[in-house]
Amino acid sequence: MQSMALTSPSLPEVGPVSGRRLQRIRATAVSDELKLNKYSARITEPKSQGASQAVLYGVGLTDADLRKPQVGVSSVWYEGNTCNMHLLRLAEAVRDGVREAGMVGFRFNTVGVSDAISMGTRGMCYSLQSRDLIADSIETVMGAQHYDANISIPGCDKNMPGTIMAMGRLNRPSIMIYGGTIKPGHFQGNSYDIVSAFQCYGEYVSGSITDEQRKNVLRNSCPGAGACGGMYTANTMASAIETLGMSLPYSSSTPAEDPLKLEECRLAGKYLLELLKMDLKPKDIITEKSLRNAMVIVMALGGSTNAVLHLIAIARSVGLHLTLDDFQKVSDQVPFLADLKPSGKYVMEDLHKVNA
Repeated sequence: MQSMALTSPSLPEVGPVSGRRLQRIRATAVSDELKLNKYSARITEPKSQGASQAVLYGVGLTDADLRKPQVGVSSVWYEGNTCNMHLLRLAEAVRDGVREAGMVGFRFNTVGVSDAISMGTRGMCYSLQSRDLIADSIETVMGAQHYDANISIPGCDKNMPGTIMAMGRLNRPSIMIYGGTIKPGHFQGNSYDIVSAFQCYGEYVSGSITDEQRKNVLRNSCPGAGACGGMYTANTMASAIETLGMSLPYSSSTPAEDPLKLEECRLAGKYLLELLKMDLKPKDIITEKSLRNAMVIVMALGGSTNAVLHLIAIARSVGLHLTLDDFQKVSDQVPFLADLKPSGKYVMEDLHKVNA
């Protein structure tokens, strides 16, 4: 995996990148002439861009700030979905970490769709297109504002590929911080997740449970913030993107409400600064090899079939060609290993507890 290697979930260290790319990185990283703010300098340095600079002074920047790299911190925050309702707080932690790393961080949001809410209605007609709207909106803000790098904080199914597609198109140093998985719900000795909420209707219609029992399942299936707990699309894509090298190692299984998630957010600025110094961009990280690694992890985990269309779209965003045949070849070689819902017994939090 071409990525920043962490020695443990709580004490990460930046590691090397192998191959011919490493030779150029070493030569570049030690150069005092490397311009970390080469995009934002287009509006912060020329005297002809006085209006741009006036606005930046207006939002609170100083003369010293205008010489720093500017980082767009994009979250898919909105209140009406457990997957996304906490992302504004995570984005604040990311922005603070960016500032602690000596850069300027600006938060902005994009749109989102809750598949859990929309499922079974015409609302699902908006689900897949939200992925492309997310990609377009992040690319738009990053490009128009001349930000030098990006940290995105997605939470729900189509959020993850949308953010990575934008990163691939822009090809500026970028990191994704997954909003994290939800904890399972518990009631009267039973564990529940979002699929329990779907399935209990069939149990009610068949007469297996009463209406009050059905309501108890619904009240306890989503106990707080985080994406659906099994190896559904959100956790599948978070795992695949970590394997691609576009998020911090060990981060895809961290629950949304675990204190470690905030720590990941605060540390992201530190690691992004290393990417800027190395001039390490998405097209350097998302390669044919890393895409194959992502396909391998999807197969081994028994991940969502949505990974097929999302990884194909991510590949296209960096100019690579991925086909259904590629997935079939990997599927023929990689065994299904994980005992995770919906195929198995456990949820993503259980994977995190065993440091997987």
